[in-house]
Amino acid sequence: MKICRTKSATRSLIADWRSASDAPVVLVPTMGFLHDGHLSLMRLARARAGTQGRVVASIFVNPTQFGPGEDFDSYPRDEARDLDLLRSEGVDAVFMPGAAEVYDPQAQTIVETAELARTLIGKLRPGHFRGVATVVTKLFNIIRPDAAVFGEKDYQQLAVIRTMERDLDMGIEIIGGPIQREADGLAMSSRNVRLTPADRISASVLARALDQAEAMAPTGVTASRLRSHVRATLDAEPRARVQSVDIRDATSLATISGPLTRPAVILLAVSFGSVFLIDNRVVHPASEVS
Repeated sequence: MKICRTKSATRSLIADWRSASDAPVVLVPTMGFLHDGHLSLMRLARARAGTQGRVVASIFVNPTQFGPGEDFDSYPRDEARDLDLLRSEGVDAVFMPGAAEVYDPQAQTIVETAELARTLIGKLRPGHFRGVATVVTKLFNIIRPDAAVFGEKDYQQLAVIRTMERDLDMGIEIIGGPIQREADGLAMSSRNVRLTPADRISASVLARALDQAEAMAPTGVTASRLRSHVRATLDAEPRARVQSVDIRDATSLATISGPLTRPAVILLAVSFGSVFLIDNRVVHPASEVS
């Protein structure tokens, strides 16, 4: 497995691969501190690349997607462990730049999905999706993959990236990887390690609320009633500080009202102590449940 810490080394390696073969190159961007959810994305990337193709992971804790007072400094990091895990998955190369390598101090250009970046999580974390879209665009320009894999846990992020790819005619296939969960249903996240033991137990309320909502969705319940039930379930957990509960069209993220008539996504943002967690579930009306 090749480890590249500069843009020039990464571009040189990709050029060598391209000159030797037309097999696909598939990128999996991460911020490191890898868990089984990330590793499932590596496996999806390998399935897309095939045995002759190449899988590239990036590890970069991107400062521009963190706002003031957020957890950039405390975000967990473990480079040696991450590299061992990526080797075990047969990843071909890892791009591991520092911030100075990624961002020119004179840079003036940003990338932003104007409307999508300012709603939902974008409203809670102003500038977050601008940072995401800009760094992902830079990764795409450096590595120039045929496809890229992102986790569905970050549902709005995936929508932002798909919109950006479409709008800018990037020609890169965007693949979503299903959420991987712990035994009690908590969505796997690098931030979970920062939960206190008591908060870790309490955090299972996110999956419990989503399970209940999924069972209710085919009964003809309205979107507002479903949201109220989810909110009440979360509010009943004293250690949970609910930031937002939203129910949106699963494809467009447009607002919906009345009884569910098409797939909807329930989006949760909840803090436990200083740890900000998100989760989601796509639910279906009775007409789509077999």
